[in-house]
Parts: sequence; structure tokens; C-alpha cells
Amino acid sequence: MGRVRVAPRRVGGVLGPETSDERLMLAFQAGDARAFEALVRKHRTPVFNFIFRFTGHRARAEDVLQETWLKVVRSAGDYTPKAKFTTWLYTIARNLCVDSARKESYRQASSLEAPAPGAERDESRPLGEGLPDAGASPERGAYNARLRPMLERALATLPDEQREVFTLREYSGIPFKDIAEVTGVSENTVKSRMRYALDGLRRRLAEMGVDGDLAEDGRTVVG
Repeated sequence: MGRVRVAPRRVGGVLGPETSDERLMLAFQAGDARAFEALVRKHRTPVFNFIFRFTGHRARAEDVLQETWLKVVRSAGDYTPKAKFTTWLYTIARNLCVDSARKESYRQASSLEAPAPGAERDESRPLGEGLPDAGASPERGAYNARLRPMLERALATLPDEQREVFTLREYSGIPFKDIAEVTGVSENTVKSRMRYALDGLRRRLAEMGVDGDLAEDGRTVVG
């Protein structure tokens, strides 16, 4: 059976840096491969951050990330801009994370811990160390760099539903309303889980000797 080829065409004119995710997805749906490449460049890192913290295992996170983009490609024909593209994307990623967790008998939370002394491989570094501090002062950046490994360890101790909400809000920048759609619960429930997550992180960080506070979105700690 021969492959069906879709002739590339543009949707709504030339695509540029300011083109919305929804227009990019519609352009890809119409056959513009460059629109898909733009979506991957924009969302690959935050989606990986979410998947990695959900699974707690780097190799599995890479596999789930690949499956997520494959699912986006395969489901492109069914996409409609009724909701934000990010809501649709993170729903796919979350469902695949849940499927992956069901296939595993345990989570390797050690992936979130600080590397052993003398470890030099990049894979042993906590993912938080690679997160940018846009606009942070040198003093703030140094403070955050010291706290990130502790935050990663504290985050790994949270219940799954609290860690999920914190990760979507803090590391991926998803609004509470959209997190509610992704997770299938009410916005009030999402906010409640975020509060519990912040309380839990404060307690865990205090046990580690960290004297500080977390804002409602957590950015006091991670910048």
C-alpha cells in the first residue's frame, strides 16, 4: 500500500517567530514540516522536564518524549484548536507517562538526586542544574544553584499528584486552568495540590537546613 503524500501549503500566510502554537499545528496539519520543527524546538525542553520528573528516570523520559512527539504526528489530523496546543500536548505526554508507570514495577527516584562525588557524566547531573535563570542577578543565580539539588530531592518525596501540578506550573509555566484540563480535575483541586506541594517542599527543605520561602508559584527557590 503506497504512502499518502500531503502537499505542503501555508495556513494564514508566512509563519514566523510570533506565530502561535495553534497556527503552527494547523500549518503542520496542512503539510508544513517546518511548523512541526518549530513546535519541537519551542516545547521539547519543558515537556522533557515534565516527563522526567513524572517518571523519575532519564532513559524512560527520553522514550516517553519520543512517543509524545510521535503521537502528535499521528494525531495531527484529529487536532482542532478548541483548546490551547499546550493543553493538548501535555495531555498526550501525561497519558503516556501514566502508561509507562503502569508498565514499571518501581520508579527510579535516584535519577533526581545529586550526583555522587567525582561523578562527571552529564546524565548524573540533576536536571534542575541545567534550567536557565532568565533575568536573575549573579547573587540570585548562585543562591538558586545551591538550592536546586535540594529542591529536586524534596520534589521527589511529594505525592505524584502534587509533584505533577508543581512541575507543570513551575517548570513548564502552564496556567492552573490548563493544568486542570490536562489532569482532569477542577481548577480548585489543582490549586489545592499546589498549596500542599509548596507546604511539603517547605517542610522538606527546612529539614535539609534551608532557611527560605517559596512563593505561590515556587519561583522564589528556582528563579
